[in-house]
Amino acid sequence: MKIRVISVLILLLFVQVGIAQQAPPEPDFDAYVEKAMKDWEVPGLAIAVVKDDRIVFAKGYGVRELGGTAAVNEQTLFAIGSSSKAFTAAAVAMLVDEGRVKWDDPVTKYLPGFQLFDPYSTRELTVRDLVTHRSGLERGDLLWYASPYDRNEVLRRVRFLKPSWSVRSRFGYQNIMYLAAGQLQPAVTGKEWDDIVRERIFVPLGMNASSTSIRKFAGIDNVASPHSKIDDKLQKVAWRNIDNIGPAGSINSNVIDMAQWLRMNLGGGMYENKKILSAASVKEMQTPQTVIRIEGNNERLYPEAHFLTYGLGWFLSDFRGRKLVEHGGAIDGMRAEVAMLPEEKLGVVILTNRHGSVLPHVLMYRVFDAYLNVGAKRDWSAEMLKKISALEAVAKAAEKKLEDDRVKGTSPSLALEKYAGTYQNEMYGETKFVLKDGKLTSEFGPNFNGDLEHWHYDTFRVVWRDRMEGKGFVVFKLNAKGAPEVVTIEGIGDFTRMPDKPAAGAVSSN
Repeated sequence: MKIRVISVLILLLFVQVGIAQQAPPEPDFDAYVEKAMKDWEVPGLAIAVVKDDRIVFAKGYGVRELGGTAAVNEQTLFAIGSSSKAFTAAAVAMLVDEGRVKWDDPVTKYLPGFQLFDPYSTRELTVRDLVTHRSGLERGDLLWYASPYDRNEVLRRVRFLKPSWSVRSRFGYQNIMYLAAGQLQPAVTGKEWDDIVRERIFVPLGMNASSTSIRKFAGIDNVASPHSKIDDKLQKVAWRNIDNIGPAGSINSNVIDMAQWLRMNLGGGMYENKKILSAASVKEMQTPQTVIRIEGNNERLYPEAHFLTYGLGWFLSDFRGRKLVEHGGAIDGMRAEVAMLPEEKLGVVILTNRHGSVLPHVLMYRVFDAYLNVGAKRDWSAEMLKKISALEAVAKAAEKKLEDDRVKGTSPSLALEKYAGTYQNEMYGETKFVLKDGKLTSEFGPNFNGDLEHWHYDTFRVVWRDRMEGKGFVVFKLNAKGAPEVVTIEGIGDFTRMPDKPAAGAVSSN
């Protein structure tokens, strides 16, 4: 009797979340996924397919943690990274639906303290610009990544981020502008972005396992561990708390929950006969706003596309004559893909626990091919693996050339203690170089610390202790008196030497 009751409850749950009869996209799909996971060195993944407003396939593969036995299933939680951006755009669209915000209003109408590097951009930037990657700004991701700054401080410091090109002149991926879009919520509604996403999206869609912070993982067992390849070895890495950039990428979910999100978007804003978003807003989100050139990495990821654009929280392109609406996501140790072919009422979500892998993109194409009945099967995994392997070979050759170009037999211009001190950058704040046990160390905020090894002349290589950050170069520039004046940290910027603080008890000469 008890078993029968449990079976009925499970059946009711499946009906509630719109799960139809389970069937793989193609007979050999499991074998294809398992081989691809091995080839791409991905420990675990989960996938769900939505067709005609029902989940027609949902399954986990592999393990939550490398070397472990706990299997991934359709309820396993992963980070979805930048796939979160469509949620933020949808939350803004709800304000537009209610007449409380207009897409083409200036940002300063809602965020009076918002300021960019120049007055023109500050005045002209619109709400639409925030979510279409056309602000003209470089990324500036170290303002938030592993930084001590909260959302308000990250947004305040964006005024020091110099533009790379003019507003609306080209596509330039920009996480901090999505933070600004998220900050519209407390400005307009009095509620934080996290609360709005939970109350207006997660709850109505039954996304009960989803959250906007890893702090919600307490007491939850079915969570995938992040993994990354460090020094050519795949290993588990720590979860990264990115609450300070939440609207750009902090959502965590599983494929069953994400399938409900797909159903709503494929349904033109409707879910289980409830209106979550207006059809007009869904259409606007899936309408091209910013043109993206198909070159470089985009040529590899979109090999069949004739065009590539960005809507409001979605990449838009074409695939086999259909409109493709999708967005990937990547944060430390995780990679995701959320995609739809609206004309086919078909969607797929793939969540993995391996950093940097394009396997989710590979499986997206494989699933779409299966449902479109394209005939001869294309081995997307083998094709992309070949391209990525070629890129990795180029990167290794560049690393070898860097070593070959190193000037041997040189020494620093000064004794190491002379480089020690505090250096300031107006955007990123302070970095300190400290001499400890005869070696220089870098202290950049509470999380970004590293050890310096002399490379040549006044250039040092820094090995960041958080191995997800890898390595970089630190170059000291001396002034006319032969003292360190500026230090350039590769990938971050220039920091100016601050005057040394007088020792305790010292008497000022003034």
